Amino acid sequence: MTASMYDTLNRQVLALLTGEDDLVSALANFSALLNDNLTDLNWVGFYLVKNNQLVLGPFQGKVACSRIAIGKGVCGTAVEKNQTQRIADVHQFEGHIACDSASNSELVIPFRREGVVIGVLDIDSPSLARFDEIDQHGIENMVKSLENCLFG
Repeated sequence: MTASMYDTLNRQVLALLTGEDDLVSALANFSALLNDNLTDLNWVGFYLVKNNQLVLGPFQGKVACSRIAIGKGVCGTAVEKNQTQRIADVHQFEGHIACDSASNSELVIPFRREGVVIGVLDIDSPSLARFDEIDQHGIENMVKSLENCLFG
């Protein structure tokens, strides 16, 4: 996708979520929006930090791991480092958790409330190196809009 296409999606996020204060509803619609508009994905959704672990939240795709330890796998690493993880080949990522063996690349973006990571957006693709810098930047901006809509 191009940067301008991500700008359009970001405007859709703002239209969809402005005034929404329910976390589950917002995350469900956010994941559905991405699933409907991005190609070559096999899973998109959220994990939420609860009791010092990640717990499965709203998503689009096949069944997934219900719980992931902080610091484990791509999602747990994103939380531990408080940093986006863009992985071209998950099979080369030490400690990768294979919830779906069809996934080959992954983009995981932490989302925060008052600067504290409260969860991650996890996007998987069956293709190697599916996500580039444009995808990362565009989706990070969408996550910032999600944070602003929910937590001001």
